[in-house]
Amino acid sequence: MRVVLAEDLFLLRDGLTRTLREHGYEVVASVDNGPSLLRALLEEKPDVAVVDVRLPPSYTDEGLQAALEARRRRPGLPILVLSQYVDQLYANELLAGGDGAVGYLLKDRVTNTEQFVDAVGRVAAGGTVMDPQVITKLLSRSQARGMIDSLTPRELDVLEMMAEGRSNVAIAATLHFSESAVAKHTASIFAKLRIAPSTDDNRRVLAVLAYLKR
Repeated sequence: MRVVLAEDLFLLRDGLTRTLREHGYEVVASVDNGPSLLRALLEEKPDVAVVDVRLPPSYTDEGLQAALEARRRRPGLPILVLSQYVDQLYANELLAGGDGAVGYLLKDRVTNTEQFVDAVGRVAAGGTVMDPQVITKLLSRSQARGMIDSLTPRELDVLEMMAEGRSNVAIAATLHFSESAVAKHTASIFAKLRIAPSTDDNRRVLAVLAYLKR
């Protein structure tokens, strides 16, 4: 699987490149600035891009802007954002299409190699991977805040796991519930948020995100 990586810090970029290659990925381009990222995404046509938000020359949002521009030219291009920051405007735009193949992880909350590699694979396969703190940030001004507040602590835990793209089986294992308990919590979440349940995990995540961003 072909990967384009964008990260301005050399040691981190080198470490991520080594990690990806050790897990069978082909890193076809490893860049440190926005213009080079856009060029690599269009010329190399990778299966997935791993992108930092803040890249040279201005260290604001060049990475995410380049990824979005590439996705406009190549609809459906899988993008995994790996950053220290949550850019609400561009994160919402990244999710707006509702087509999946997107992810947004915070660097300081990726605690092991398996978590990172798993996220790359799920995004490349068309899934959605979102850090719960990113979800919280995106929901901060949502009109659905009252509905979110109506969820129980258990339901909030399940919703966070759903937002990460987890299946009911994975949620049950992580939260130490039975699968039937997870199914009941999921049904309650959809009822309270007025969203029709779906058996497709990725569609569930996208439906929740799309509704809560309104």
